[in-house]
Amino acid sequence: MLQVRLLKLSQLVSTTKRLRHFYSNMDCSELLPPASVRGMTELKREEFKKSVKIPRLHVPESKAQHVMPLVKKLLLKMEQLRPVRAVESAREILLHPLPVKSWQSLPTEELEKTTTDRKTFPMYQLELQYENWSAQEILKSVLPVGEEGLSSYSRIGHIVHLNLRDHLVPYKALIGQVLLDKLPNCRTVVNKAANIDNTYRNFQLELICGEPQYQVETKEHGVTFEFDFSQVYWNPRLSTEHERIVQLLQPGDVLYDVFAGVGPFSVPAAKKRCHVLANDLNPTSYHWLQHNAKRNKCLSYIQMYNKDGRDFILKELRENLLERWRAPTDHPYKLHVTMNLPAMAVEFLDAFRALYTSEQLADLNLNLPLVHVYSFAKGENTKALVQELVESNLGASLTQELEGISFVRNVAPNKDMYRVSFRLTKELLTTPKQATRKRCLEEELVEKQLTNKVKCV
Repeated sequence: MLQVRLLKLSQLVSTTKRLRHFYSNMDCSELLPPASVRGMTELKREEFKKSVKIPRLHVPESKAQHVMPLVKKLLLKMEQLRPVRAVESAREILLHPLPVKSWQSLPTEELEKTTTDRKTFPMYQLELQYENWSAQEILKSVLPVGEEGLSSYSRIGHIVHLNLRDHLVPYKALIGQVLLDKLPNCRTVVNKAANIDNTYRNFQLELICGEPQYQVETKEHGVTFEFDFSQVYWNPRLSTEHERIVQLLQPGDVLYDVFAGVGPFSVPAAKKRCHVLANDLNPTSYHWLQHNAKRNKCLSYIQMYNKDGRDFILKELRENLLERWRAPTDHPYKLHVTMNLPAMAVEFLDAFRALYTSEQLADLNLNLPLVHVYSFAKGENTKALVQELVESNLGASLTQELEGISFVRNVAPNKDMYRVSFRLTKELLTTPKQATRKRCLEEELVEKQLTNKVKCV
């Protein structure tokens, strides 16, 4: 008898594990919006009404607490729908039609022990409407079949930021209204109107739906940021990358942030009691950088500049590095440089070449910085391409100096974003770009000549 009970218990546990997830409504045709809404470009909520038959249990109130654990994983989960309802001293339990096809689909033996039987299992005519479907379910039912749907969007505070493909543009008003209806605390929906091609690198936005209110407040890894999204660059998809760099830093380390924006690297680093020199050309970004440093109470650890990135490297970074190298210290610290302007940051790498003369660095114990430069690469072997971009603009081949090439994210088909981390050397810092490039070419030529001689022998 004990063995039989253990076997039944094992079967029940196994069933529970299989049903650990709630079943997806997208896999059940009965629960999808009506087919007639396909191709709708103007949102008409009343056309989403649909009547479906749903399995249910009708259980006396006194038995409900025993029945619920047995069917909890089989409940029908839809928006604005309570799957368990109180009705005249009883509970009506709505079940998902995908796993529950009949009475036999339920754990019948356990239910019968609670005096729940087939008589308590009538079908129920359920009236569904627009409020019962998620944004994903509605958009999938409306947008063209066979085309890529709305695969992703960004949330920045109360703003939803889209980057709609051409085939979705005719549906933009409907998409905006659905997201405004369905996403909590969403008040503004915008679409990326053009590529980032202006001096200050902020998005060109088109208001699709909601309020034209672009000042937002958002949190990233416990740090609060505030800014005008229409005037500065902010991408929440880089949140993990921001955290990766900040985790490399220890209190007392130094960060030179060449393209700081509103401070996603600089402010968390300063909060961590690192010494930060942060720069951005955009005066609006500079304003919000100052604001965010003040709001997060880390002003004493951060110096901020509103300059061109090249000018910042040639003056502030150069002078600060030299001052640190000349000052003896008993407390070792690391130096990092972040260059997060992936469309053009590599073009600033030559600013490090001949930043000092050999005489200036003679007899100094150099604590050499680790540079993290971000870049896009488009093609087949994007990792190799991005290394070529960095080396070409730096004017040197990276061998021992190269710390790593890290994939950050896919931007578009065959277009990826990478972080290339390399160590600045005394030779790079004291030798002009063309001189080193010429020497590299000469070395390559000598190597080829030696190789050819070996082949001839």
